[in-house]
Amino acid sequence: MKLSRLTFHFLSLIFLLPTICFYSCEDDLFSSDPEKVLSFSTDTLTFDTVFTTIGSTTEKLMVYNPNNRALKISSIALVGGARSQFRINVDGNLSTDNQFTDVEIRAKDSMYIFVEVTVDPRDVNAPVLVTDSVVFRTNGVEQKVRLEAFGQDMILFRNKLILNDTTLSADKPYLIFGNLTVDSAKTLHLPPGCRLYFHNNANLMVRGNLRAEGTFDKPVLLRGDRLDKAKFLYPVPYNYVAGQWGGVYLLWNKGNHLLRNVNINSGYVGIYMNNSDRSQLPELRVENCRIHNFVYYGLVVQNANVQVMNTEISNTGSYSVYLSGGKHVFLQSTIANYYNSSPGRPSSRDKNPAVMIMGLYRTAPMQTEFRNCIVAGGLETELSIVSRFLTQYKAVFSDSYIRRKEAYELSQFQNIRWYAKNDTIFKHPFYNDTTSVYFNFTPDSVSPVRGLADRTIAAQFPLDLNGVNRLEDNAPDAGAYEWKPTVK
Repeated sequence: MKLSRLTFHFLSLIFLLPTICFYSCEDDLFSSDPEKVLSFSTDTLTFDTVFTTIGSTTEKLMVYNPNNRALKISSIALVGGARSQFRINVDGNLSTDNQFTDVEIRAKDSMYIFVEVTVDPRDVNAPVLVTDSVVFRTNGVEQKVRLEAFGQDMILFRNKLILNDTTLSADKPYLIFGNLTVDSAKTLHLPPGCRLYFHNNANLMVRGNLRAEGTFDKPVLLRGDRLDKAKFLYPVPYNYVAGQWGGVYLLWNKGNHLLRNVNINSGYVGIYMNNSDRSQLPELRVENCRIHNFVYYGLVVQNANVQVMNTEISNTGSYSVYLSGGKHVFLQSTIANYYNSSPGRPSSRDKNPAVMIMGLYRTAPMQTEFRNCIVAGGLETELSIVSRFLTQYKAVFSDSYIRRKEAYELSQFQNIRWYAKNDTIFKHPFYNDTTSVYFNFTPDSVSPVRGLADRTIAAQFPLDLNGVNRLEDNAPDAGAYEWKPTVK
């Protein structure tokens, strides 16, 4: 039977009605009310300083639809478009011109916008601020989220070999990929304010001499190249997260090294000084330094002479200080290992003490001196001496606080305040994510280290690591920091 043309069109219309209804109903799902708008996790997305040409880590912006009906965002775009130094990824999608259209977001739902940035200020020493905005248009309403980032020009070293005596600049930071190696018998000078940022697994390998001479106002800095914050349960600056780079290796048996006002942090090893030559012992002098947050060790000295003065060595996954062979002098220093309380640690602390003095496997004679020092941490015993003839061991420990469950009853220990249960030593030995206090090793008001130091030794270092005068009273404190009353 043949259908008339009128009948055919009538039937077609009947079959089309559900489709029309479907699309009409779908449109009804989206609110067109201009008062129904989006909300955001922040009104300004700020990046930490990024190095030129290298790019940034990714920051995220959360976009929320708090309404009871879905919204269709007609456009999401960067004001700078394709020329912007920022790049956006909208809910997993990329665009070459940083523009997106007809983006749907369900009622009471959210989505991610990921943002990256590359800043390229060449031949400019100071950080340069770059900005842009992400613009959202929904139901005729425009909303913006501002983007901010500082870019720092830098000098890039890739497996750099120093072949001559060299002084680096403090004008711009150095970004190091691979190893920065000082050739045999050559000297690398790091002046006040010099900054070395090491990429993952990069090292400073010194086969000659290292002379890092900062000042109180312009310390020398050696750290990882992550300038943002680790995204743990709470954001943590990467200089408090161990394992971002390798470490400093002092390898020449005739080396003569000086570190003054230097901050070394966030690697696998702080300073590793190993020598197998009994006849020739290298020299290392460490003054007014902070060496903190390492996966393994803070300072390792094997068959070498070292002087450590007015210095903090803290928070390591194993020994903070390991000494074996040579002459070792520690004055007015704090060795504190609370690594298990270190935020974002890549591994847990082992059961080794903060200070290990090993006399069994040395190749050179050994002599040790600790005066006006603190040896503390989270274990019951943070000092261990392994020697066949402990009573004959050439050592002096005096006017110091030592956390050790069983005190050494030896003549080498004089005026020692040994660990007692419930001792309160420091103001804030742990990280507090609420107040963002990072391991403040200043003595507490009731600390047993207060007034413990010998004034004659303390007079050699009148200012502590915070610049506080430890000679204002007649009872200076042990360690690298002096207690100071809080000004209300």
